[in-house]
Amino acid sequence: MAEKNKKAWGGRFREPLAKSAEEFSSSVAYDRRLFKQDIVQSIAYARTLVKAQVLSVAESKKIIKALEEIMRGIEWGRLVLKTELEDIHMNIEALLIEKIGETGKKLHAGRSRNDQVVTDVRMYVKYEVTEIVLLIKRLQSVLLDLAEKHIKVIMPGYTHLQRAQPVLLSHHLMAYYEMLQRDKDRFLAAGKEADVMTLGSGALAGTGFDIDREALAKELGFSKISKNSLDAVSDRDFIVSFVSAASLLMTHISRFSEELVIWSTYEFNFVEISDRYSTGSSIMPQKKNPDVAELCRGKTARVFGNLIRLLTLLKGLPLAYNRDLQEDKEPLFDTADTARGVLSIFAEMLATVKFNAEVMTAAARKGFLTATDLAYYLVRRGVPFREAHSIVGKIVAYCEESNMQLEYLSLTQLKQFSPAFTYDVTRVLSAESSIASRDITGGTAASRVREAIKRGRKDLASNKA
Repeated sequence: MAEKNKKAWGGRFREPLAKSAEEFSSSVAYDRRLFKQDIVQSIAYARTLVKAQVLSVAESKKIIKALEEIMRGIEWGRLVLKTELEDIHMNIEALLIEKIGETGKKLHAGRSRNDQVVTDVRMYVKYEVTEIVLLIKRLQSVLLDLAEKHIKVIMPGYTHLQRAQPVLLSHHLMAYYEMLQRDKDRFLAAGKEADVMTLGSGALAGTGFDIDREALAKELGFSKISKNSLDAVSDRDFIVSFVSAASLLMTHISRFSEELVIWSTYEFNFVEISDRYSTGSSIMPQKKNPDVAELCRGKTARVFGNLIRLLTLLKGLPLAYNRDLQEDKEPLFDTADTARGVLSIFAEMLATVKFNAEVMTAAARKGFLTATDLAYYLVRRGVPFREAHSIVGKIVAYCEESNMQLEYLSLTQLKQFSPAFTYDVTRVLSAESSIASRDITGGTAASRVREAIKRGRKDLASNKA
């Protein structure tokens, strides 16, 4: 006679699952981190089954007490989770039955692992969104502090990594603040998308018990319930949205990391990254490498890979639940861990970065960065912009040949290129005057940057941000 199948679903099977298949299909090694969500959910479900007249009040209390003990046992490492029990859900159910016997077997009435697991994951995503948003706000706060501290520092603004126009360092830093603001909004949107309770969907068709889904959702902190049981158990869009938000967050941090790496080179010398966030070379004694910034940049690849994993996982699945969906958790967990880790270390590192103000300002005075201002000057004198552009281009070429900067040109020299130049032209040739002229919302004028910093602090102080 074949060995009895001891699985919760083993009644219909004549042979036990092969050991190799058991190990291959087990997810408890990574989904164990959902144990709190699973137990909190089960506690709420036990109360709901009383209303549905499946459990008595006494049975519900017995189950809840045992589940609370199991939570502490797992948390403190006293309870061992078993691979052969497949996942965290079956492990907790087995521990419950072991602790209180037959009563523990009643808890799963009307519930499937299909609606159970996705509810757990939705709870997990909501929690991670809260944590990541707090870390984004912390990084934004560092940016605001740095922007306020360096409000007078001028630097070259770049396009194509070529010096373009002078800007305030603070304005440059605030550009990343705005990127993070969008990242924060995307994570909040992902949290809102996850804020749907799926319990009551059963395996795919809904439950046959009178489950008060609205009350259950309220107890578990969900604002709404799923509207279609087939969709509910197979929907992982909210995970994709979370990882997509993380991908853009990592893109922005990677861009900033790239700039710090470039700026810390001997050739730029715009910043010095603290020794606490740098490493040396095993062969070259003089080296100081920006490894933390490089790792933040490099870890972007992990998150991008996780997004592609999830999209590929979902693209060919028929309704409703398929075991393929077990593969959704590792990319989700890794993304959450990576995003939190990068946000935390990047904020630490950035807060200690030393900006070499004199070097940055000196760089802003070379490379003809006020050429556009000179063209605008001619436009204000009635010269069509395209003609003004051409005139100033010729002036720049003359300066390159003469090895001099725009601001050192005399009025006589300028008049050789256009009679529209008058004595006041010198007022537009300095980096300071160029920056002051950008006095428009979103511009680099100091007054506008101060406004942006003030607005940023107000946003961070509000509960909405």
